[in-house]
Amino acid sequence: MRYISFSYLLSYGLSLLGNSIAAVALPLLVLQTTGSALATGTVALASAVPAAVAGLLMGVVIDRLDRRFVSVFTDIVSAASLAALPLIDASIGLSLGWFVASAVIGSFGDIPGMTARETMLPVIARDGALGAERLVGIRESLGAVVLLIGPAIAATLIGLLDPASVLWITAGTSALAAVVTLTLPRDPRRARRGVSAERTRLRDGVVALIRSRFLVATTVLTVLAAVALSGLQGLVLPVYFTMAEQPHLLGFVLSFLAAGLLLGSGLYAGLHSRVPRRVWFVTGAALLSVGMGVIATLASPAVIFVGASVTGLGSGLFSSLLGVLMIERIPDALRGRIMSTQNVALTVAPGLGIVAVAVVTEGFGVHAAALGVAALIVVTSVFGIVSPALRTLEPPTEEQG
Repeated sequence: MRYISFSYLLSYGLSLLGNSIAAVALPLLVLQTTGSALATGTVALASAVPAAVAGLLMGVVIDRLDRRFVSVFTDIVSAASLAALPLIDASIGLSLGWFVASAVIGSFGDIPGMTARETMLPVIARDGALGAERLVGIRESLGAVVLLIGPAIAATLIGLLDPASVLWITAGTSALAAVVTLTLPRDPRRARRGVSAERTRLRDGVVALIRSRFLVATTVLTVLAAVALSGLQGLVLPVYFTMAEQPHLLGFVLSFLAAGLLLGSGLYAGLHSRVPRRVWFVTGAALLSVGMGVIATLASPAVIFVGASVTGLGSGLFSSLLGVLMIERIPDALRGRIMSTQNVALTVAPGLGIVAVAVVTEGFGVHAAALGVAALIVVTSVFGIVSPALRTLEPPTEEQG
């Protein structure tokens, strides 16, 4: 049924759009209210730590309950945590404590919501009009489009409204995503009906991940790539453009990266059946390394834009293929716990990347930090290409763990 695929993609896009707008509006509101950059960092930390804990614990819940219900519930939690801020601002006034409280509550909708939506993919691919390959490719393309337009929409809204009012819109997109998700079919196979008690423990997901060479390899790949990209976007490029007295150009890097991501995921969605998966994998890894190498030269803004486009292209191919492999290779009874563990690692990775790059930048300069980030991506790509666990990527003929 074609509407199933459309509804899933629409709910995914709405939820991601709300998050991308909030990522711009919320820090501005914190700064506007507190006048402190440290307060902004405190709110970010207050969100990241409980999000990691909630992601691990909610993995068990996702595997035991209807995943559509969990997705709807987490979107409602996200909407409520954001909508509370403008209400408090209009009544008693905001303070750092309210921002921290909102971040803690909202964290229970972030990773769990992301994981719940990802674990629904096999059912959507089975019941919808699109196969897994096209569905994941289109989803990655949609994510790139949202990444491209989200910050621009946020900037426009903030120019017309105050940041507190913009949060009403982000809360609305999350609430609308929940409503759209309700139109999706329930998953008839739920763990509470057939999975024994010992398989509902949190450690089962961690153990299953560790015992699978494929899952270990893909988790290492995605975490290392996240560390490198976050260090680049979160510190290297802001420092470079600030030193060049062109901070306004920083946003264009994200736009070029998103454009490349859109092209890469679109190519995979349209041509996946014509090219062996191994070729997609190696090509994506190679383009990712080349693009990051070009960026690391920090030769000029134009060169960085070109590098960002190539990096996005490689990432689009890479992430689309990995998304399909996750559908095929993760046991469905443990899907929530395994993917929660992976998403927690990906939540922690950006902080590690930014801290590591900050230390290198402080000690050796921004050019050394850029080269270090590029070197990490090259090592990560080489690891993926030579890893025995990632040599056979075609659809399995029998169950694989």
